[in-house]
Amino acid sequence: MTNRLIAFAGNIWDKIVSRYRAQSPVKKILYAGAFLAGFFIALFAALFILVWLGAFGALPGKDELRAVENPLATEVYSADSVLLGRYFIQERSNIAYTNLPEHLIDGVLATEDIRFYEHGAIDMRSLARVFFKSILLQQESSGGGSTLTQQLAKNLFPRKNYWLFSTPINKMREMIIASRLEQVYNKNDILTLYLNTVSFGDNTYGIEAAAQRFFSVRTKDISVEQAATLIGMLKSTYYYNPRVFPQRSQQRRNIVLDQMLKYGKLSEAEAEAKKRLPVTLRYNKITHHSGLAPYFREYIRPELREWCRSHTKPNGEPYNLYTDGLKIYTTIDSRLQRYAEEAMMKQMVSLQKVFLNHWGKKDPWQRDPELLKEAIKKSDRYRSLAAQGLSHDEIMKIMKSPVLMSVLMDSSEQEVMMSPIDSIRHYLKFLQAGMLALDPHDGSVRVWVGGINHHYFQYDHVRETTKRQIGSTFKPIVYAAALENGTDPCDFFSAAKVEYTNMQGWTPENTEDNYDRKYSLTGGLAYSVNTVSVRVLEQAGIDNTIALARRMGIDSDLPAVPAIALGAANISMLEMVRAYACFVNDGKRVEPFYITAIADRENHILENFKPERQTTQALSPEYAQMMVHMLKRTIDEGTGAAMRTRYNIDNDMAGKTGTTQSNADGWFMAMTPHLVVGAWVGADDPRIRFRTTALGQGARTALPIVATFFQKVNTDKELRRISQAHFPGLSHFQERRISCDLYRSDTNVFQRIFGKKEKEKETKRAFGEKEKKKRGFFRRLFGG
Repeated sequence: MTNRLIAFAGNIWDKIVSRYRAQSPVKKILYAGAFLAGFFIALFAALFILVWLGAFGALPGKDELRAVENPLATEVYSADSVLLGRYFIQERSNIAYTNLPEHLIDGVLATEDIRFYEHGAIDMRSLARVFFKSILLQQESSGGGSTLTQQLAKNLFPRKNYWLFSTPINKMREMIIASRLEQVYNKNDILTLYLNTVSFGDNTYGIEAAAQRFFSVRTKDISVEQAATLIGMLKSTYYYNPRVFPQRSQQRRNIVLDQMLKYGKLSEAEAEAKKRLPVTLRYNKITHHSGLAPYFREYIRPELREWCRSHTKPNGEPYNLYTDGLKIYTTIDSRLQRYAEEAMMKQMVSLQKVFLNHWGKKDPWQRDPELLKEAIKKSDRYRSLAAQGLSHDEIMKIMKSPVLMSVLMDSSEQEVMMSPIDSIRHYLKFLQAGMLALDPHDGSVRVWVGGINHHYFQYDHVRETTKRQIGSTFKPIVYAAALENGTDPCDFFSAAKVEYTNMQGWTPENTEDNYDRKYSLTGGLAYSVNTVSVRVLEQAGIDNTIALARRMGIDSDLPAVPAIALGAANISMLEMVRAYACFVNDGKRVEPFYITAIADRENHILENFKPERQTTQALSPEYAQMMVHMLKRTIDEGTGAAMRTRYNIDNDMAGKTGTTQSNADGWFMAMTPHLVVGAWVGADDPRIRFRTTALGQGARTALPIVATFFQKVNTDKELRRISQAHFPGLSHFQERRISCDLYRSDTNVFQRIFGKKEKEKETKRAFGEKEKKKRGFFRRLFGG
């Protein structure tokens, strides 16, 4: 059978060849042309059928196209519905057709597909126009041959490599997909999908993301000339990028305006006026560092990724944080967050200048030169070069060579020639800061500022893994433990020095010469008297104090030593604010709460979250309330008095300052009825610090951040609930218990009459041993 078919085909071929040879030369050419045309038509038809059948890869069906979802960034929102930022691989935002301005649509159609609403998926007239005008006459303004629907098909299903047949096969795929898209969507939907998927360069996709990137406006507010600039980029996103090639971009923009004029979308006067305008950008480089609360967004990212891994979409696949367009709703208040970031920036720019002037031409690490060597070896550049097998000397030679780099100077970024080593020296001198604020009643995080600049310093000084010495901010926990253990608020404690013989001669000292005084609990707390705090710890008991700290939410290691009374422990900002919130919350422990809901791209809620139910009564309500009112004295007349005198903050507020050894850390904690705020300032390396307490104390470094923050809050009428709130008053019994002087003189009547002061004698005893009271003749006679 096979042999017969071969013979039959051979006979036909012989007849065709013999007939062809018998023709004249002209007819031979016509026959050859017809044969080749038929061959290519047959080849095209066969190739088209193969593409349609999926021989070069499966094509999406109508059901798949109905559910088409372009990669979309996840958006993070504040409690007051303000966009904080996005998680993305490609910067992309969707926009509805109703938010597309008419002049934008006119510009796209006039430039890309003027007959979009008249033809189907394929426009044969456009294909002919491209052949004659674009190919033969080389007219740039003639437009492309692909319809918007075909371009959308290419955006949704990118082209593949098929070797010699890549172009025809990809074109056929796009034609088939475009035809199916036209059957699934109406024209407005197709136009919207196109504008949401098209690339504008700079890793930006979609008209909404492009408008915000290049002009810092929403698409609905974009001007005619701005829209024309972006539309012009569609021809070549890099070649016509206005950031890179402004003149070339302007020329292309004017072509778009001419197309709009040509098709009656602009009058001649309007077009000419727009063409005379320069291309003016308000470029907003949107990165993961951009927007409000970048440290907070980075903090919750791992938790959100874990959520995505454990939750699946309707198709059974797990959610993708970077491409599925989730909406994350948080407890952050955008107004408070903005005020906190502004307050930190203002204070830290000012404080950085003070710090640099304080050290002058000297390096802050002059007494510890190994610090710089350590920093160099820890740098990414050094490690990268070392991984390449270079020796230390070779690496140092490279790192001493100046290169062009972006450097943070004060609050702005500058391009400078600087060696990597000089860059390390530059950044080592920067003071850092952290600030956290939460609602003390349910733990809602309202403010999270982990550092001074997330682009240059990603280390978060708020999260629980970042621990620093906390200084005197731990003292309220000591005093609260003493109250629980039976100490009366009006018990007075001597401020005299003591050398503790069972603590290797440890002798706490005060920042002021106040050793001849006695302080009540309130006074010792208000003036942060170290010697008194150690005596209070003796009354409270170290184990009792640590147990209370644990109940209040401090999980860090707490050394069971007397120095804990002075804040020798390393504790995170998150733990400290949580503990202080316990005072305001009537002694109940609160857990930080920051995500309220997660929704899909259509804003359908996938899961709601609620704060943890408060079950731990860490401190009795009576003592918690008394501690708040005792700490109000710290703000009114103690170490935090600058809030009143220097910054004129009149809010009902309690608080505590803190300064660690050698001024390495400055702290300030503030409590109001609806907001507990903590702030910390210091260098990343504690060895870099101010040399004097006058400059390095928490009242000078951290307190101004909180003060400036509340100045802004107090001027915002929408935040009156916070700024005008008042703590509940104490009961008559509680008020009597804390009503006493802050301090009194520890001198006898003779010394008070004659103005003579005994030379301060330092006593020696073991910590925990009952203090002996020595009473002289005049004290026995007159008391005191």
